[in-house]
Amino acid sequence: MRILIKNGTVIDTHPSVTVSEVTDVLVDGDRIEAVGRGLPEDGAEVIDATGRLVLPGFVDSHRHTWQAPYRAIVADADIQGYFQTVLGELAPSLTPDGAHAGNLAGARECLDAGVTTLLDWTQATHTPEHTDALVAALRESGIRAVLGYCPQDFAAEPYRVRDTCVRADGLLTMAIAALGPEIAGEERTLQEWRLARDLDLPVTAHLGGSSPEQAHAALMFLHDNGLLERPTTYIHAIHYSDEDFKLIAGTGGSVSVSPVDELTLGIGYPVTGRAAAAGAAVSLSADTVTCGPGDMFSLMRAAFAMERGRGNLAFTTRDVLRMATIGGAETVGLGAVTGSLTPGKQADLILLRTDTPGMSGTRDPIGAIVLNADTSAVETVLVAGRFRKRDGRLL
Repeated sequence: MRILIKNGTVIDTHPSVTVSEVTDVLVDGDRIEAVGRGLPEDGAEVIDATGRLVLPGFVDSHRHTWQAPYRAIVADADIQGYFQTVLGELAPSLTPDGAHAGNLAGARECLDAGVTTLLDWTQATHTPEHTDALVAALRESGIRAVLGYCPQDFAAEPYRVRDTCVRADGLLTMAIAALGPEIAGEERTLQEWRLARDLDLPVTAHLGGSSPEQAHAALMFLHDNGLLERPTTYIHAIHYSDEDFKLIAGTGGSVSVSPVDELTLGIGYPVTGRAAAAGAAVSLSADTVTCGPGDMFSLMRAAFAMERGRGNLAFTTRDVLRMATIGGAETVGLGAVTGSLTPGKQADLILLRTDTPGMSGTRDPIGAIVLNADTSAVETVLVAGRFRKRDGRLL
């Protein structure tokens, strides 16, 4: 199927954020074929994007997707309250059917809000049946997803899951969701990173969230044991020093910031600007809708305001939009696949309306996306060239 998106305001994110008015995007099958003015129709289905912003789909680099049915259940809790209610009470009682329903609802919520790629960091892999239900829901939704798999054992099951998930031409890939030294101790950490090496998968882990001393000690444990050679995403990363961030960046690590939940749960102040200044790939994530929003617009606004509020007035709306797109793709290991409108990449893109009451009068389209837009502006969503939302309605 060929789709020609005509006469839109095209916002690309790589190598830098650019705006091109009255520009076309040609999609051929699952890939972007060309971006430019006056592209020929050649039998393609034509979408008139006049008055629309055309940009890469958003990438959420860390979300506990199965928790979608428990929205705002711990709205006023701290991190210990979240652990007690969500992980201590709700997670153990989750059935495979419940895992499927939660993941499907959460993935569709992402698509509705223009998030086309998701790292599903799941603690719900209680049994093989639970894992299969989670995977089935992601596939059913049509989103591009990385299954952040938290292993229950280190024998055959992780290999079965890898062989189920990782397909070179598919929408679903996999990472090892490690509990790491700050949560589970050093022995399990060695097992997790060795499993990731044996499966040739990246690692995503909640790190740097305890205290400066524990954060540094855990990072040194990873360093001293040669584990930093494995591509690793550091979720939250609150308590790292600037020198720690330089080590993370120098070893190819990336940082996933959850700007709302980190403050509301009392974890700490987001490290968005400090991590970026050290040279690490930085991305945004919703974390969980049990105590925060599930759309990227809210996350971009929060990250932008917080970083400016700490005095970093050099931090711009362009910076935060990049983190929400190509920065997220690089964080989850899909920078060569999605996150920008580069010809040859997968056709994961969204169209935003500018004629809604909250978007009319737009002068700076990037500023409007970050500061004014919400899910009501998301008119069209394509993942791998297939419509997942059209005319404002999920398909």
